Amino acid sequence: MEDEDQLACHELLLRLAGRLPDEELWRYRDWLAEGAMGVLARTLPKALLRHDIDLEPDDHRLLRTALLPHGADPHLVSSALGVDDTPEGRYTFTETAPDRWNAVDSVSAVIGAALRKRPEVGEVRQTWRYRTTPGDHDTKRVVLVTALAGWPRLTGELQRVVRILGEEVPCIEVLPPDWELPDYHRAALARSQRVSIGAEDTKHPVGAA
Repeated sequence: MEDEDQLACHELLLRLAGRLPDEELWRYRDWLAEGAMGVLARTLPKALLRHDIDLEPDDHRLLRTALLPHGADPHLVSSALGVDDTPEGRYTFTETAPDRWNAVDSVSAVIGAALRKRPEVGEVRQTWRYRTTPGDHDTKRVVLVTALAGWPRLTGELQRVVRILGEEVPCIEVLPPDWELPDYHRAALARSQRVSIGAEDTKHPVGAA
């Protein structure tokens, strides 16, 4: 079972989705799944400053709870508190996969089969994320899983599956069922399709049927 600091770190990393670069975010989640809290304590506060990400008070509380017990620099942690200036409308989401994925989608097939009827797992959904920057056609699959427990561990497990199947930078969002969704996850769920469902009857109300 995860400790309070690990759960706080998982929630913080959820809130950083769409803000921290995917290439870094998946790695932090992988370390969290492995219990490498000391590594996170040394690196995550620096990343927030490097990318000019200011945390609102609730997010900053999560940062303190998660990383100060594991040796994070208090000065760096304090410096991450500020006015949230997250750009609005950075991403848009769609249920339709890009043409290159339409023929055979092994990722959704494998994840769907692995989580179907699985204990503590609710809905498993998928969406496609596009950047709104003119001329930027970067597209990412985002997998959204509602689960009752084991969020860091399940995130790490699914990231490894997706990487084995060829997507080097996975975007896996494992969500508590009663969590207050940030705009990023609300928009993603609103334009997502169900892949499968676990053994638990849990889903976010904004999820499509």
